[in-house]
Parts: sequence; C-alpha cells; structure tokens
Amino acid sequence: MPTVARFNVTPVKATALNHPERVRFERFGVPGNREFFFVDEDGGKIAGTKLGTLQQIRSEFDAEREELTLTFPDGTVATGSAQGGEPFIARFSTRMVHVRPVLGPWDEPLSSFAGYPLRVVRVQHPGDANDVRPVTLVSLESVEEISRQGEREQPVDPGRFRMTIEIEGVSEPHEEDTWEGQLVRIGEVVLRLEGAVPRCVVTTLNPDSGLRDFPTLKLIKHYRGENEDGLPFGVYADVVKPGEARVGNPVKLQT
Repeated sequence: MPTVARFNVTPVKATALNHPERVRFERFGVPGNREFFFVDEDGGKIAGTKLGTLQQIRSEFDAEREELTLTFPDGTVATGSAQGGEPFIARFSTRMVHVRPVLGPWDEPLSSFAGYPLRVVRVQHPGDANDVRPVTLVSLESVEEISRQGEREQPVDPGRFRMTIEIEGVSEPHEEDTWEGQLVRIGEVVLRLEGAVPRCVVTTLNPDSGLRDFPTLKLIKHYRGENEDGLPFGVYADVVKPGEARVGNPVKLQT
C-alpha cells in the first residue's frame, strides 16, 4: 500500500521548502502554507518562474508570535512581525487577491538579493496563494521514471515539483493519474483527486540552488505528451474532510 514519503510546505511562496512530519489540512489547504508571497513595485507577484534563486531563501513563520523569518544564503537573517500595513489588491498570476504588505526588516536584504525592489505581502483570505487547487500530490515512482527518461543514475530531488504530498509504493509510475475523481484517505484527511497538474519552468530548476539543471518539460512532452492544459505531472486534490496527516500514513483509495 502506498504511504506518505514527505510533505512540502513553505510560508512564503517560491522560497525553500520545509518538510514537517505532520501536517494539518483544512478545506483551503495547509494552514500557513503560501500565506505570504513577493511582489514588485507594481504589486505583481514575483514567482520562481521569474526568479528561481528565491528557492535559496528559507522562510519560517511562527503563528503564535505572528513572526516571520527569512534566512538568506549569505547568512543574513531578517525576523520581524508578520502584522500587515494598509491593504491593497495584488496581481497574482491571472487573478487579483487582497493582501497586506508585511512591514518587517526584510525589504532591504530581499531587494539586494533579487537585484530590484521586492516586498513581502500576506494574503487576507487563507488559500488565496494556492495556484489552482489547495493540495497537490505526486508519487516517487513518477519522479524515478522521469529521472530514468533523463538518464539520471539517481532520481532527481522530487522537491523540484513543489508538491504538497509525496507518496511512495504505487505499483507503477503515474498511477496517481488514474485516481482522478476518487477519494483518498491519508490519516484523518480525505482528499478528492481532481486531475493532472500542468508543469512550468520551475520544475527545471534545482530546488537547492534555483538554477536550471534538468530538462523536465522536454522529457514530459517526450514520454507523456501534452494535454489541453499543458504538460501533466502529478495531480491536484481538494480537501473533502479536514484533519491531520503524518509521514508514513497509508494512502487508501476509498471505495
């Protein structure tokens, strides 16, 4: 039976992933995950597709103390209150979301790192910084297959796909694709699988350095093809029953 291998979450979208042993799932997703993101001077989201090296920054959020910490690759640590300033509407890809600027001590080191002015903002409604669905899932067998297609002796780090849940123990690569429309129980949580995730250039980047090192998109197109939404790898999910899940929990299809 498949089991949970790893969770991937981060308080600030596009920064380095954290891997907790247990995660709480609500209908909007994982509380605190992608609660913050970066914007430029014009209020537009800056994502890993534009500045992949943001993955070198580590972010931590203490919800009890309302405190956000950004750790930069040169060792600079900026910690401050996550309380926001005056609200405004930011551009998040193809939609607009309500945010507040987070007025901590990170604007200067962040802008220095990026090479142009950036700010941290916080969503006003949980889940607003999710891309499409609140949860994503991929099997390590799928990651091993694309690694084989790319002639890698060792599997690439699955973190490059930035999926909420990584599972292991399915019978064949991309078995998770066949679960579309089905219910899956993981610990206390019940998910409904909702179709393939179309992949972008971020998956070509090394999750530690943020630099391009693997032809992910070319390989997906070569051996999987392209559907109407794009290049499929991994699946989306909605949360049907909130609860807690842990690494090692069985992944059970509900009949």
